[in-house]
Amino acid sequence: MFRTIYLYITSLSMLSIYLCICTSLVFCLDKCFFNAALWGKTSQSSNYLQSGPELALDGLLTSWTHTNNETNPWWRVDLLKVYRVNRVTITNRPSNGLRINGAVIRIGNFLDIYNNKICAVISTLADGATATFSCGAMEGRYMIVHIPGDKKILSLSEAGVYGYLAGNSKKCLVKTVNSKQSLDGAATQSSTFTGWFAEKAIDSNRGLQQNTACSSTLNQTNPWWRLDLRHIYRVSRVVVTNRKDCCTEQMNGAEIRIGNSLENNSNNNPICAVIPAIPAGESYSYSCGGMDGRYVNLIIPGDMKILTLCELEVYGEGVTICFVNKTVRSTSTFLLKATSTNS
Repeated sequence: MFRTIYLYITSLSMLSIYLCICTSLVFCLDKCFFNAALWGKTSQSSNYLQSGPELALDGLLTSWTHTNNETNPWWRVDLLKVYRVNRVTITNRPSNGLRINGAVIRIGNFLDIYNNKICAVISTLADGATATFSCGAMEGRYMIVHIPGDKKILSLSEAGVYGYLAGNSKKCLVKTVNSKQSLDGAATQSSTFTGWFAEKAIDSNRGLQQNTACSSTLNQTNPWWRLDLRHIYRVSRVVVTNRKDCCTEQMNGAEIRIGNSLENNSNNNPICAVIPAIPAGESYSYSCGGMDGRYVNLIIPGDMKILTLCELEVYGEGVTICFVNKTVRSTSTFLLKATSTNS
């Protein structure tokens, strides 16, 4: 028997919770890893115009932090409690990315930057790219990124700190999941035909009644559509729904790509599958064999092409939503959806 669980959190000013939502039949015990930075307090050595330190945690790739041109610029997130940090993710700004070369990532409990231990050094990172740095369960309340030297500028598009509370002996029940993750992602596309926005491909409306529930690019060269899952997932399959009214052949030859790079708008990531054809209004599933990636792309190579999607669903594993003794401050409504199998 399948059961769908919905959890709505609406207009909360403050809520302290311990929550794990996991799905599937395969169980294992492990620590809860989550992005502790999302609840942290950010600061940086200086602010250039309105590019404040909080922009590294806003979930947007179109904004970034920016210090002044100065000596030893730094950015810091205070996790508010001491964590054992498993990994740090850094997303570079989409332009002038060379500025991050030589940046140092540190983890520790000291406000003095140089008293904290080095997790990694960012030798280079392409414009708009995301890199993951293993910190081996280093312990600390602060994660700092700084660039040693004179006349330096530090910009970060996004930063993540993944780990668990230090000294927390509690275990989190983690399950291998087959859970639809598209709903929580952020969609974009190479161009937009009037009103046919990218996010309409992840609105849970397959557009079978009205095709305006679909996304569509303009007629162009190499049109593409991208879903940012916000975290790295192991993708088992992707389900694509074609439009019902006409022009179904426009989907022919589309490539599904999965990976962690934003190079060439993520269209250089490895191929999961090529879509030969999908009949009108039909949904076809494509196996990706556990490919790892944050970004799911569809691209149609060639000139004079239009990419239309009525729905795209991404299924994968490793999805565990764990908030351990955290305080959530929000004025929004969140939907967490998981489908489980019970005997």
